[in-house]
Amino acid sequence: MGETCFRKGERFPSLFSPLRIGNIRLKNRIIAAPTSPSMITTQGHFTPEMIAYLEEKAMGGAGVVTYGEAIVHSATGKSHNKQLQLDSYGVKQGMAEAARAIHNAGAYANIQLSHGGMYGGLASVGGEHDTCEVAYGPSDIMMPAGPVKSMPKEIIMEIVKAYGTGAKLCKDCGFDMVQVHAAHGWLFSQFLSPVLNQRTDEFGGSLENRARFLCMALDSVRESVGPGFPIELRLNGDDMTGSGIGLEEYIKVACMVEPKVDLFNISCGNHEDPAMFCRTHPSAFYPRGVNVYLAAEIKKHVKKPVACVGSLNDPGQMEEIIASGQADIVEIGRALLADPYLPKKALEGNEEDITPCLRCYECFGETGKSETVKCTVNPTMGQQLACKFPLPRPGKKKRVLVAGGGPAGMEAAITAAGRGHMVTLVEKAGRLGGNLHPAAAPFFKKDIEKLCHVLESRVKAAGVEVVLDTEVTADYIKVMAPDALFVAIGSNELKPPIKGMDGSNVIMAVEAELHPEKLGKKIAIMGGGLVGAEAAISFAHEGRQCSIIEMKQEVAPEVNSFYRGGLMPQVEKAADIYVNTKVKEIVPEGVVCETDGTVFTVEADSVVCALGFRAPYDKVDALCALVDEYYIVGDCSQVGMIYHAIDQAYYAALRV
Repeated sequence: MGETCFRKGERFPSLFSPLRIGNIRLKNRIIAAPTSPSMITTQGHFTPEMIAYLEEKAMGGAGVVTYGEAIVHSATGKSHNKQLQLDSYGVKQGMAEAARAIHNAGAYANIQLSHGGMYGGLASVGGEHDTCEVAYGPSDIMMPAGPVKSMPKEIIMEIVKAYGTGAKLCKDCGFDMVQVHAAHGWLFSQFLSPVLNQRTDEFGGSLENRARFLCMALDSVRESVGPGFPIELRLNGDDMTGSGIGLEEYIKVACMVEPKVDLFNISCGNHEDPAMFCRTHPSAFYPRGVNVYLAAEIKKHVKKPVACVGSLNDPGQMEEIIASGQADIVEIGRALLADPYLPKKALEGNEEDITPCLRCYECFGETGKSETVKCTVNPTMGQQLACKFPLPRPGKKKRVLVAGGGPAGMEAAITAAGRGHMVTLVEKAGRLGGNLHPAAAPFFKKDIEKLCHVLESRVKAAGVEVVLDTEVTADYIKVMAPDALFVAIGSNELKPPIKGMDGSNVIMAVEAELHPEKLGKKIAIMGGGLVGAEAAISFAHEGRQCSIIEMKQEVAPEVNSFYRGGLMPQVEKAADIYVNTKVKEIVPEGVVCETDGTVFTVEADSVVCALGFRAPYDKVDALCALVDEYYIVGDCSQVGMIYHAIDQAYYAALRV
């Protein structure tokens, strides 16, 4: 039976229908949401790496590509030291090159005009040091990082002018539209808030007064860019604080400013608040599209087009959102880091090959850590400039053996085959995936299951020979005599010499995740790393009573702070947590523990061992000794995250 052929866009006709915004005609309803990895010079200029990052999103098929956080008034508005500064001398060249690159790749160029308000000058995302001499907000307030002063009227007027000047600069540099950022707890969001704004002048008090600053800035932008030039407004639909502005008032704000804008982008919350971050940028604990209802409600009250956000990843869901009238446009952030070609794949009917975003926040974490960007599932993210100069094709077609079919083994096989080699992938289990399967078992980790399917499909499409239920041994290697060997045999669970470990009530974490039916109703989890923490959430969701026993001072300390912000509230709801606690013995009644010299028993029907993994170095060394060309990738190299496995395997395979 032959494959069904589809015309481009046929699967998702609403998503790929054109739309006019001001003087531009979008080819589809997909906008690459504003993102701002810190690939910016300390002078506030674009780097070639940043330009290449934006260019790839355009190449991937988005109708509009948006750069985020262009600061209009750097003396007061920077929240960290690696932001585009529109008033920085020499900024124009990089901006013009970025706009040109986006255009040449087939998309419109958009840029977000921003100001940190009370976060300007107080160390935030990137900083150990203040970025501005004084932090100004609507009113005097004391922040953990220091005092915030009420913004004087003369500075308000300076910033209003700066929005117009910045918008004109963006237009002159070739950008096709601008986005004014009035959400997420930044400047205008602060002035709109009745909690943060305690002013008694014309910029405080009534909603109209609190919106005055925003209205003046929008007027300044319009005056500078002229009629027809699209102005997008990013606006909260709900502050999600209980005491800030809710949906009803934001509807009033939207109606108030509608004559001044061409497109609404409706988000929520405050991404400078760690407790709120995981809702503003929804974590895996929220359904995809969780914030779409806010856009849908505001759309009922305005005539201008409305865009929605909310960790959207599935073209089918995007199509339904547009077709049902919930929004006119979808804006996608992290999903285009995982797969910049998501729009193109959906257009061409190849949506099954879309690499899913895992919502792990490694992208945010890396920006804060190294001022670059990475993605757990996309090894080329942040490397777009380097990828423009690919390695030459190998001069010899090699016979490549990959031992192990986990994420590292599959990625190595796909990449090596893509370079023209004859690849055999051997896995000792009856299916590919390795530890992706237990990792995907929790109800909130189904994106990992999707990732596994995508990698399996790519292995097949690459023409890789797959051998299952077979372990790569010395004899296997001697018989096959490969030119190159990838050792990707994973790691082994740690089983410490604790008295009672061999008891019938003890089950290893991987087995527990794959077969929760083997567990009792009351569970004690030894180990409070990521595996133990996520297991507790999963088991509690199934109705079990959980406890976590951890020797360290806190649970999951190895996890980046962004993911941890969403993780820990779930863990705290799911389990009783014992930190600084040592396991002394496992008994039929549970786990005997000790904390500060006090011995007690955590009662449990089942004891889950989640004390980590260890690389099988002896076995790795034995296999590598049999070939001249070998590569050690994944957990058997060093136990790590999915990112390390895929990244290491991809770049190793490029060298074959």
